[in-house]
Amino acid sequence: MKTATAKLNYLRIAPRKVRIVSDLIRGLPIQEAEAQLIMRHKHASGPLLKLLRSAISNAKNKNFVLDKMFISKITVDGGPMLKRGLPRAMGRVTPIQKKTSHVTLVLTESDKIYPLRYNIVTVKKDKKSKTDKKAPKPRTEKQVRPGVEDRAKAHQAEPGFFKRVFSRKSV
Repeated sequence: MKTATAKLNYLRIAPRKVRIVSDLIRGLPIQEAEAQLIMRHKHASGPLLKLLRSAISNAKNKNFVLDKMFISKITVDGGPMLKRGLPRAMGRVTPIQKKTSHVTLVLTESDKIYPLRYNIVTVKKDKKSKTDKKAPKPRTEKQVRPGVEDRAKAHQAEPGFFKRVFSRKSV
């Protein structure tokens, strides 16, 4: 069997949180797994999607048939912990463990061709040139909102509440 692997080390998400997402895509064809990761609203789905796309590009470089590829194995192992402390009452410190994960993804080529269930469209951003940007139009007298000048004059004519109460001169 032909396999393509990709590894992601030192991911700054706890392994148990990554395993929730990785269990959903284990055994799926690559098109469906990619669609699942795009639609999943978990923090770990972004790095796993990037890892899956890396494994797909590894398979393309080895000239595999992508319609036959599926995720045969995905493992999430614990990496080193960053040990920190949180100050608490009476000068004590509570330990905090910031956990990391090591993820390994293996794609395997199967005998059957998986039909496409989803059409994933990637939108490429166009680079705008300096000539495409619209210059701001200069304001003319007609574009000034009506009544703005009248309100400004009204505020200057009569003093407000604070002016009357907190005036510098005593009455």
